[in-house]
Amino acid sequence: MTDDLLDQMAAPCPPWRHYLVGGARLGRTDDGLRLLTDGATAHAYSDAQIDDYQGRPGASFVRQPPLRLRLRARFSHEAGELRGTAGFGFWNYPSAWPPRMPRAVWFFYGSPPGDMPLALGVPGQGWKAATIDTGRRSALVLAPLAPVIVPLLWSAPLYRGLWPPIQRAVGVAETIVPAPLTAWHEYVLEWGERTSRFLVDGRVVLDEAPSPRGPLCFVAWIDNQYLVATPQGRFRWGVLAAPGQQWLEFSELTITET
Repeated sequence: MTDDLLDQMAAPCPPWRHYLVGGARLGRTDDGLRLLTDGATAHAYSDAQIDDYQGRPGASFVRQPPLRLRLRARFSHEAGELRGTAGFGFWNYPSAWPPRMPRAVWFFYGSPPGDMPLALGVPGQGWKAATIDTGRRSALVLAPLAPVIVPLLWSAPLYRGLWPPIQRAVGVAETIVPAPLTAWHEYVLEWGERTSRFLVDGRVVLDEAPSPRGPLCFVAWIDNQYLVATPQGRFRWGVLAAPGQQWLEFSELTITET
């Protein structure tokens, strides 16, 4: 039932994978598809997700730039009230084995106590348009210097001076998206071979962002996790209580070559 809806919304596409864990489910609505968690607790991970990750060696990721993602979406709660992370776009399922450094171009939401301030001057929480590619050669060259650089970043003046070139090296660009989450909006992500552009209701919110390399997969999700990852070396992960229902609803999803 859900597959038919996805096929109508995003054809032509590879087979869709549904990932549901904890109090999560998918459902039809009058407008489209809803990804939903219900009664998530701080003792267990809950995630409602769809993707087109094929999960087999040599053919895991099927998306290459240039691509244009367009969809209409809304959430159950506003930023700050929604608990956990949520969003949609393209990424590469980072993992230790097989080794995959994070690469993504997406609309991403993270709630407190999560904190990932990866772009200078942009908060580490909230509803963002963002890119990252930590597997770039320029990023790998800097990796051995991390034990020296990270302690220096606790100094505010040194952080302001040292972080911008590091940010460029890892392909990070971010901005807060000034759109109420509970209202319907049209989101467009143009993933180019060199740069990417994000639009909301036809207005550009982030332009000339460095594009991550392909291949990647499409993903849309809502869960109850949080992640702290700061330039100063603070790392923490956990799950949050999200009483009642939280959801991401979307419709009119298309992915086209440009």
